[in-house]
Amino acid sequence: MKRARAAADRRVYLDYHASTPCDPLVVEAMLPYFVEHYANPSSSQHRHGRDAAAAVAIGREKLGVAIGAASQEIVFTSGATESNNLAVLGFARANASERREIVVSAIEHKCVLAAAESLRTAGFEVLVAPVDARGVVDLGWLIDHIGDSTALVSIQAANNDIGTIQAVAEIAQVVHRVGAAFHCDAAQALGRIPIDVRDWDVDLLSLSGHKAYGPKGIGALYIRGGARSAPLAPLLLGGGQESGLRSGTLNVPGIVGFGVAADLATNRLPQETDRIRRMRDRLEERLLAALPGTSVNGDRDKRLCGNSSLTFEGADAEAIIANAPELAVSTGSACSSGAIEPSYVLQAIGLTRQQAFQTLRIGVGRFTMPDDIECAVDGLKRAVGHVRGASKHGGGGVAERVA
Repeated sequence: MKRARAAADRRVYLDYHASTPCDPLVVEAMLPYFVEHYANPSSSQHRHGRDAAAAVAIGREKLGVAIGAASQEIVFTSGATESNNLAVLGFARANASERREIVVSAIEHKCVLAAAESLRTAGFEVLVAPVDARGVVDLGWLIDHIGDSTALVSIQAANNDIGTIQAVAEIAQVVHRVGAAFHCDAAQALGRIPIDVRDWDVDLLSLSGHKAYGPKGIGALYIRGGARSAPLAPLLLGGGQESGLRSGTLNVPGIVGFGVAADLATNRLPQETDRIRRMRDRLEERLLAALPGTSVNGDRDKRLCGNSSLTFEGADAEAIIANAPELAVSTGSACSSGAIEPSYVLQAIGLTRQQAFQTLRIGVGRFTMPDDIECAVDGLKRAVGHVRGASKHGGGGVAERVA
């Protein structure tokens, strides 16, 4: 009884694809810019403003180093959603008189899909590239369907639901062969896989601070050649910050934190990813062995080290979560939570609606410990067993989901 109560009282965070904890070193670096160096970096007339501007420059440099870019190629935004919108909408609007076709994959983040879809009213054609059962974009389809009318292709580096990593450099070759621009949403990639914008040959690349142990409310868009030469129309107008591409007072603490987070992510990458992968694999091995009818979604080899998308046959995912309150896991993309529709990503890779409703997304990360994995295994075994048992006996309603 005491052991069961202790397990129930404990909280284990395994939702690292939705957001990551801010690293204490990041918080430490940010604090002075809230209470000591609080000036507007655009106020260059006085030293306080120049000090803030210098901190922004350092953050920009660190982020550039982390992805193999020059500092002037980094434009700061409020997050990956804004970066993705700026890339897709900004590029389309700046090139509206030329090519009129936008291509996205079926498993892009909602903000990319919504931005592309909104362009239909402006006369653009939107094509959706399919993926296979692993979530890999069909290169053959791209070769057959893009051409002289294609303006922009937007394909993510790694998926936020199933963790599948795309062959970004190969996609870039296909896209550039027809003279189109290539945008890559790398929000889930920073700190999880190596990023090199030169090797990847991307024209635009989106990043997020809070997906890489940095603060929320800060993101960036890499632009090949820099903002001054970018073929992008700004979404925000005003004071002309970020070379006129993104007006608004810069988030100095966020930029400082993002720079430190990016630096930590690149320096710790080899050791950290190996440790996280081992814990993820341990979690899956134990659950697959203990719970027949459990399967892993996505590409088993080419996926993010901490990602695990698991389908539990005969057990509703929401009911599993309700019966394992000590675990922070999700049923899919957090940005789509609350919707009654199952994950469009899972359906795109061939899962039925029922299977999608029986799927959990688990994210292991920097601050996950081995005993967290043991707690998660025990909690999920108990919860899945309870839900399956209730289902067999005619349960499954909301009232029956809570143990």
